Amino acid sequence: MDAKLFLKTIFLIVVLLFLVLMGMENRGEVEFALKPLLSNKVKLPSALMYFAFFAIGVLTGTILTAGSGKGGKGSSGGGKSGK
Repeated sequence: MDAKLFLKTIFLIVVLLFLVLMGMENRGEVEFALKPLLSNKVKLPSALMYFAFFAIGVLTGTILTAGSGKGGKGSSGGGKSGK
């Protein structure tokens, strides 16, 4: 395992730890309103609301950083021909 992957894993674990601590300490209900998309206010425990926003953030980051599949290691085109 390389150092970059290890540091990313530690960072993710720390973020998850903060998520668990927020859920344990904030037990009240939270209202969420988004008029253009939701007609009614959504009332959920804050722990679920934190988890939902965290999950949306992780999915967004994953989509934005996903590779396009072009180039990189293992591309077999465009090399010099041996004449």
